[in-house]
Formats: sequence, C-alpha cells, structure tokens
Amino acid sequence: MTVGRSGALTELFEPRSIAVIGASNRPDSVGSALFRNILTSGYRGVVYPVNPGWKSVSGVRCYATVNDLPETPDLAIIIVPAAKVSKVAEALGRRGTRGIVVISAGFKEVGGAGVALEAELVRQARKFRMSLIGPNCFGILNTDPAVSLNATFSDSLPARGNIAFVSQSGALCAGILRYGAAERIGFSRFLSVGNRAWVDENDLLRSLGRDSATKVILLYIESLADGRRFLEAAREVTEHKPVLVIKSGRSAIGERAARSHTGSLANAAQDRLYDALFEQSGVLRAESIGELFRMAKIFASGLRVEGPQLAILTNSGGPGIVAADACARHGLELPTIPAGPRKALAEFLSPSSALSNPIDMTADARPEQYRRALELLLSRPEVKAALVIATPTGTLSGRAVAEAILAARGGSAKPVTACLFGLTDLAADVSYLEERGIPTFTFPEEAIAGLGSLSRYHSWWTRPRTQVRRFRVDHAAVRRTLREAAARGLSVLPEYAARELLRAYGIPVAGAERAGTLDEALRAADRLGYPVALKVASPDISHKTDVGGVALAIDSPPRMREAWAAMGRALAQKAPKARIEGFEVEAMVRSGKEVLIGLERDPSFGPIVVFGMGGIYVEVLRDVTFRLAPLRPLSAVHMVESVRTFGLLKGVRGEPPSDLESIYEILERVSQLGVEVPEVAELDINPLIVRAAGQGAVAVDARVVLAPSSRSASATSAGRSSSAPRGTPAPGAARRRRR
Repeated sequence: MTVGRSGALTELFEPRSIAVIGASNRPDSVGSALFRNILTSGYRGVVYPVNPGWKSVSGVRCYATVNDLPETPDLAIIIVPAAKVSKVAEALGRRGTRGIVVISAGFKEVGGAGVALEAELVRQARKFRMSLIGPNCFGILNTDPAVSLNATFSDSLPARGNIAFVSQSGALCAGILRYGAAERIGFSRFLSVGNRAWVDENDLLRSLGRDSATKVILLYIESLADGRRFLEAAREVTEHKPVLVIKSGRSAIGERAARSHTGSLANAAQDRLYDALFEQSGVLRAESIGELFRMAKIFASGLRVEGPQLAILTNSGGPGIVAADACARHGLELPTIPAGPRKALAEFLSPSSALSNPIDMTADARPEQYRRALELLLSRPEVKAALVIATPTGTLSGRAVAEAILAARGGSAKPVTACLFGLTDLAADVSYLEERGIPTFTFPEEAIAGLGSLSRYHSWWTRPRTQVRRFRVDHAAVRRTLREAAARGLSVLPEYAARELLRAYGIPVAGAERAGTLDEALRAADRLGYPVALKVASPDISHKTDVGGVALAIDSPPRMREAWAAMGRALAQKAPKARIEGFEVEAMVRSGKEVLIGLERDPSFGPIVVFGMGGIYVEVLRDVTFRLAPLRPLSAVHMVESVRTFGLLKGVRGEPPSDLESIYEILERVSQLGVEVPEVAELDINPLIVRAAGQGAVAVDARVVLAPSSRSASATSAGRSSSAPRGTPAPGAARRRRR
C-alpha cells in the first residue's frame, strides 16, 4: 500500500518542488502549455523542466534526465510517450519522489500493449511507494495562495473557493473550469484521475475529507473502481461535509446472464444500484452538470437547513408557481402561513397580494415591503428557509431588492436564497448578494434544486445512527449444505438444500418434504395437511412455473394424482433434458402479501440485497429497491418504504397491515448471509409470504445460485439422479425434511 492509498496526498497537492518530464518549447505541445501554466499561475515552489532536447524551457534551465536534477522533486508531471513512462517513473522512484501525475495517454484505455504498460507503471508506483494519478489525465491544481499550482491543460488558475472537484473525464475538466468562472464558483482543489491506475476516487475522497480548505466535494464518475470502498469512504466523509456526484455511463455492471429473478433485476437496473449506494453513504446525486453546480453553490455558501419547510416570496405569480411545482420534485414543503402572520402581511402589502405560500406581493412591491415580509417569514417557526424571487421593475431596482434581502436576513441562521431575473444586466446585483452569503440563481427551479439538496443532506446528517445486527447462525448446517453441493458439482442448490440454508440463518420456511413417487407425495401431503403445493426439484430448472413445475392449492388425494400426472406431461414437453431429482410437497401458506427478498453478488459492489413485491410478475413490475450489505436496521426500513407499492403492505381498504418487522429482520438476515457466505452468488426468496402484523413471514420458494469458485469441478457428475420417466422418479428419492 502506497502513501497515496492511505495518506493525505500532500505530495500531490502541496509539493515544494516539481519536475515536468517532457516540458517543451514546441508551440501547441502539451509539454509547453502545461509547463507554462505552472509558471504563470504563480506556483510558490521550484519547478524543473526535464527534456534532453532543450537547454531551457520558457526561460528556465532544462535538465536532460531525472538523474541530472539538483534535488529530488516532491512531485513529477510526466508527459512522454507511453512506452517510456515506466522507466521515468522508476528513475523518479529511485530518487525518492513521492508523487507522480501521468498526463501521457496510450495505456489501458487503448487496450493491447497499453494494458501491460499500465501494469508496469503501477508496479513501479507500488515498489517505490509513490502516489500515482493517471495515466491519461488532465492534471491537478491547488488554489491555495501558499501553493498556487496549476499543473493542467487549463490556461488559468480558477478563483479560490471551498469546492473540490474530482473527475474521471479529462475532456470535461476544461469546460467545468470555464463554467465555474462564469458562475462565480471557486475551487480549492481540482483534478482528473484518468485511468485510475493507482490513486482513485476513493483515495481522493478521504484525502479531501480531511482538507480544511474544502467544504464541498464534487465527483464526476462514469464507474467506480471499488463500490465497497466508496461506501466506506463516503460514509466517513459525509458525516462532516457534503459529497455531490454526477454519475454517467449507465452501462451494465455485469454481463453474465442471471439465473434468478434477483440477478436479472440487478443486471437490468445497474444505475439504481448506484442510487442505492449513494443513498446509503449520504452522497447527493445530481442529474446534470448544471444541477451539480447549483447544489454546490448552495453548500459552498455554508448554509444549513433544519427541515424541508420553505417560504416563497415573489412579486410575480408565474415564477412563484414554477417554484412551487419544483418543490414537489425536490422534497420541499410549502407550509401554510397562520392567520396571525397573514393579517400582519396584509397590513403593509397591496390589497391584491396573495398571502398563501407562495406569497405574491404583485408587481408594485417596493423594497421596504420585501424587507418587512421576509423578516416576518424568517421569524416564523414553521418556516425553515426562504426563497426570494424578484423581477425588477421601473420602481424596483436589483440593488434595492438585494439590500432589502440582506437587511431582512439580519442575523437569522435560516438559509435565504434569491432569484433575480429581468431584461437588464443584473450581474453586479447578483455578485453583491453572493459575496454576502445569499446564493442567487437565474431561475426559481434552480434555487429549489439547491435548497432540496440542503434538506436531503440535513435528513442524512440528523438520521438515527444504527449498527449492523448480527444474528445467531447454525454454521455447521451451512458448511454441510455447501459441502454436499460442491461434492455434486452443483451450480444451483436444490430447493430442499436452499431451505436448509435459510433455516440455518433463522429465516422461516414453509414445511416441506421430498417425494420420489406419487405414493410418497400422497403420504407427505397427509402429514403436512392439505392444501399443499407440488414442485419439481431440478438443478436445471431456474423458474419452475415456466415449465409447469409448480402446482398450487392441491386440496385432496385425487387432486394430487391429477397434479402429479399433469406435471409429468408438462416437464416431458417443456424440459425434456432437465435432471429431475424428485419433487417437493410443501404446506400452503394460507394468506398474506407476496414479496421478494434476494441477494446478488457484484464484482465491484459485493453482496447486494434486493427487496420488492414478489410473485411471478416481479420482473415485469420491477418494483424493487437495492442496498449494499451489510444492512443496518434503518436501511432495511428504508428499503421497504421506498417501493411504490409500500401502501399495500401498510394495509388498504380495511386490510390489516403486514408484519413489517418480520420483513426488516429477514432483510438483515439475508444481508448477513451475503457477507458471511461468499459461495452464494445469487439468492431468491420469492415469494416470501408476509402475514398480518405480529404473525410473521414465511419463505415459500427459495433459489440459490452458487459462485463458480465454490463448485467442485471434479465432482460435476457425482450424485446426479438418473433420468427416470417424467412423473415416475426412481423409488426412494424422497427424504423426510424437518420443518
């Protein structure tokens, strides 16, 4: 593990000396532009150009090789052909350089030989414990006046601010810097990670979380190097500063075909996995770059909000209505102003004013009315924040409105934002407000988006803290079940084995017995009690209903005989090559709501828990939600509450509410299974029948797909059942299962 993996990355952001390997005088070259940018930004340290082809670069003495440098640079910027980079990195490592930024392209992103070149570069960074940014990156900058470093393609150092920006796209960076300047947004630190060969967004997140000059962290990501590490890092950082992200690149995380509902749903909803990750870690997601920076502007001002209740004050009805509509989209509320304050407003506002919320003072509103109305609203306990919308008129100037807003705010800690728009240039008035801590926007919905993000962060920051619960587990039963499956080379556990696994983790399952013949099935049904279900047991059939392998509500021996014969015919027609290991006779659960609880193991995110309404239509309705394991109790609650059909579980039209507590606990138990049993690649409990409150829940059907590494390749043919005629499996296949 290098310094860059664990330290504060000071060697990157605060170097006392820099070497630019590949600096050049050649016009329009990257080496020329980047070296010149370091000089013109006013860098406070020492910078050395390194290039055997020049005696000096931009008037600074040039050195032929790294070994010729008069001192060891803290940081090196490398701009040489890809094939030469690792040799340069090795030379720097031997000199003792602590950080390198590789601008050069031609590595993993081009495939082929580039992959090997990148692997060798990483080997050198690891060997000499150097922090490595890139390769194929835009560069790095630090606006701290004590550093003033601009080692990027951008020709100017941005304004000093408290926002740090990390991007996976180098091409995006120059545009972001220009956008920030136009929007009067300053940065503390700024860099692109390129190929993320060594230092990635997780390292930088922790480093920036410790940077006192950074109050807000922005991320542009297309994928995550390690979703599990991101969750840990983000949870740590969002406890004391906001992290805002825009996620693009909505391609599939995994390409293998899923063999369960859970795997299918997870692979079809990869972007929702990111939503779940961000929600669990307190990260706020923006849908566009513009929204990202509007949110950043709000947070950079240092404002905090104590709740979602917003008052809107305007002199124009249309913008007020637009703002009110936006509140619904961003989770903000418009509390009713009580009769007493409304009466007080009426005493000094126009008789034609609308005194509900939004408060429309009409076009003849004067600055003094803005001041008095805003002052009154901020004094009200039901108002947690205010948005002031003003369209300057002939008698109402932008500066007058700005001064009224500032006077009304006074010493109030409640956040106040403004929206000024008109036919004249209001840039000076906007700057006047923003310099004094009032974020100001062009359009009302922009302000609402920012205030909504403040409210969401407040909800995260003030949430109840819960710890992961650990339940008692029959680990011996788990090991026995997995050992038997490995000995037989199974990729999917038989349902009876899947039930054993669930029982070991304390998850209630319906009573069931195995049957190999019709007579055994009849005896099992008598013991379990009618009605029962009959299900085929086969490692080759993922969804039994699709091939006629399930018969429900069998209420008598004659119906059992009919179901047995019909199932034999259906399997012979629809699954003629499937291995039939027997049949399951299962007690019917008489009433309750059907839900799905599942587990999917992703290479980056690790075990993912899935919840949704269950049954045969789950992949059609796709009313599901995701969380990364391990689940905390509060996350389990949020999972259940976030599905669209949550109202059905709460009870509708006289129906009793479902036993939500049992769902929460089973979600946590499945989460624990996912963490502790890596052999399980996918798990479906579908359906889980949830009874009325206080009566629990029962798993009716379970499917477990095993990870390839957990199977025994040498035992793939061991223990397989013979291909007996459908409907008449080999005698003795049944085995009594304990409930």
